[in-house]
Amino acid sequence: MNRKIKIMLVEDNPEYRRVIEIALKRDDGLELVNQSGTAERALRSLQDMSTRNVPDLILLDLNLPGMSGLEALPHFAKAVPDSSIIVLTQSDNEADVLKAISLGAKGYLLKSATVQQIKDGIKTVVEGGSSLSPAVACFILNKLKTKLSQNQKGDLLSERELETLKLLGDGLQKKEIADQLGISTFTVATHIRHIYEKLEVPNAPAAVNRAHRLGLFPKDD
Repeated sequence: MNRKIKIMLVEDNPEYRRVIEIALKRDDGLELVNQSGTAERALRSLQDMSTRNVPDLILLDLNLPGMSGLEALPHFAKAVPDSSIIVLTQSDNEADVLKAISLGAKGYLLKSATVQQIKDGIKTVVEGGSSLSPAVACFILNKLKTKLSQNQKGDLLSERELETLKLLGDGLQKKEIADQLGISTFTVATHIRHIYEKLEVPNAPAAVNRAHRLGLFPKDD
C-alpha cells in the first residue's frame, strides 16, 4: 500500500489515546483519521456521510463505557465492511479472545505490546495477515491442538461407532455385533458405513488399522 494507512482509534483512556496518537504520527505510513472514547460515538462518525472518513483499520478497545468492544464489533463490521479490526485491550481473557476472533477481528493485541509491535500489527493486518500478541497466539495454538486431539480421539467416532469398530476388529459379523449391542443389523450396517466414511477407508481391516494409528483404541486393545 503506497498511500498512508488510515486508522480509527476507539479507546476511552485519554492518556493511552495520546500515546497511540503520537506513535502513529511518527510513522510516515500511518495516519490517525478518527479517535473516539466510546463505540457509540465512533459508529455515529462512520454513519455521518458529510464528515465520514472510512478507515482502513480500527483499533478497538474492549472495556469501553456504554457499548463494549465485543458488542460493537459486529456493528463496525456492518458499518465499514472493508475495514479491518484489531482489538487492542488489557484483557487476556480466553473467552474475550475467542469471541473477538469469532466476530471477525483480524488481530488481538494486548496493551502491554510496544508501540512498534502495534504498528507492525497494523501493517500486517492491512496487508492481509493477522496479528496476535504472543500470549494470545500461544493460547490459540494450544486451543487448536486440544481441538485436534479431541477430534481425533473423541469426536471423530461416536461411542456406539467405536464399540461397533472394536467388535469388527474382534472378527464379529454384523449379526453377532447386533446381538451383542442389542441393536438391529440395519443399525450396525449404518454405523459401519459411517465409520468407513469418517475414517476414509474402504473396509473393516483398514478401519481397524487407521483407528489404532489415530489412538482411538486403548493401548491394551
